[in-house]
Amino acid sequence: MSTPPARRPRVLVLFGGRSGEHPISAVTAGGVLQAIDRAKYDVLAVGITRQGRWVLAADDPGRWAITDGGLPEVTDGEPHVLLPQAADDHQLQAMHGTVAEALGDIDIVFPVLHGPFGEDGTVQGMLELADVRYVGAGVLASAVGMDKQMMKVVFAGQGLAVGPYTVVRPGELDRDPQGVTARARALGLPVFVKPARAGSSLGITKVTDWVHLPAAIRTAATHDPKVLVEAAIVGREIECGVLGGRGGDPARTSLPGEIVVHDEASFYDFDAKYLDEEAVDLVCPADLPDEVTARVRDVAVRAFDAVGCEGLARVDVFVTPDGAVVVNEINTMPGFTPYSMYPRMWAATGLPYPALVDELIQLALHRPTGLR
Repeated sequence: MSTPPARRPRVLVLFGGRSGEHPISAVTAGGVLQAIDRAKYDVLAVGITRQGRWVLAADDPGRWAITDGGLPEVTDGEPHVLLPQAADDHQLQAMHGTVAEALGDIDIVFPVLHGPFGEDGTVQGMLELADVRYVGAGVLASAVGMDKQMMKVVFAGQGLAVGPYTVVRPGELDRDPQGVTARARALGLPVFVKPARAGSSLGITKVTDWVHLPAAIRTAATHDPKVLVEAAIVGREIECGVLGGRGGDPARTSLPGEIVVHDEASFYDFDAKYLDEEAVDLVCPADLPDEVTARVRDVAVRAFDAVGCEGLARVDVFVTPDGAVVVNEINTMPGFTPYSMYPRMWAATGLPYPALVDELIQLALHRPTGLR
């Protein structure tokens, strides 16, 4: 196992990507770039375009902010970035046409990629091959956390409560529409139809009439050919931040937060999360009895451990009227702007945003490499 470098560590903030969550990843990067202590770390910003091109990006946080409702975008242009090519070579290069410019070694990658081709284990596997340390969950935990069906299977296998659901596999709606509808009807109305492997509430439809089910499935399938139909759960939407422990210590949890959607007919969709600040309130800490708060925090750690997470995760649960805690999902790279729920929960727990970013980098610096 290699030891952390004695010199000032170099952190590569990686963002953008090929998924539909590309702009949210860019916004998250702006928050992280703003918070990193430049006296403690050297920082390099690299963006991935929607076509998968890696480019040297501006490390100006303001470049990646939401402006007048407009979402930021990583665009192509030189220099392109050439990644390390071997486990004993962490050199990054900028390509100016056919001329390579050495950018120095990279000690840590902070991948703030959301969704497929970034949060799902793909980038993590590439970094493992190069023996480069990185912030966040490993290959398996990232893949399981991205696939809502697989995460539910793992949670249930570890004795955690999950809501009723059914899976609609690629092409199944065309092959067996009656069978799909019958399985969905068994869940009762309303149901939520979701892409199995997407985030930021992209492609989600709340169905209150079965006549709309096929269209909702097709909408979700534009983001992922595998679709989940989930029963609605009556309860409060509660979230809890989890932070990995140091040196074998157990994971830590934040005080829980609550999402309060003002329009009862609506839900916490993409616009409510990122564009319409008046649609919801993010309450932190959540007003819960002490024993329920303790139960939520316990479930969050159990969910984190169940999928083998490292670094960070946000665990979303429902607290039912009788006090039961039902796990909705885990996010292995949650929204990470200073205004996102994950940092806000940690701020309410006594760990402000810059300190949280620093702790994640330190966790990554001390993680083993070459052992998977």
